[in-house]
Amino acid sequence: MAAKEQEKEAEEFVYRISTAQEWEELQKAGACYGGQLDKSTGCIHLSNLHQVQSTLQNFFMKTQAELYLLQVDSKKLGDGLIYERVDECNVFPHFYGPSRSFIPLPLDAVTKAEKITLSDGKFSCSLLN
Repeated sequence: MAAKEQEKEAEEFVYRISTAQEWEELQKAGACYGGQLDKSTGCIHLSNLHQVQSTLQNFFMKTQAELYLLQVDSKKLGDGLIYERVDECNVFPHFYGPSRSFIPLPLDAVTKAEKITLSDGKFSCSLLN
């Protein structure tokens, strides 16, 4: 991806949709490798704020898991945060770690965490309002 595209997409915060189990593990261990998708692709999947609602709708609508939205300080992820085009229209942030080494998401990069509720087919928390 061109540096120009990466700069254009870079934001102060990126967001992680986490299960309660993953959020608990992150708090206890101080870092977390994410879920099965993250482990199989070698990166932590994140979203920009404007992408969170569609990601929830597309991938979490049928989940029974309790969900949390984690606000993550982009600067604390350093150059391990890479913005990648996933289709014709979307560029998503992914956290690999230095030299794409796949390191866990560090707890000290998380600035806020809020429980996500689902009501009438719409996900909400104060970070999404």
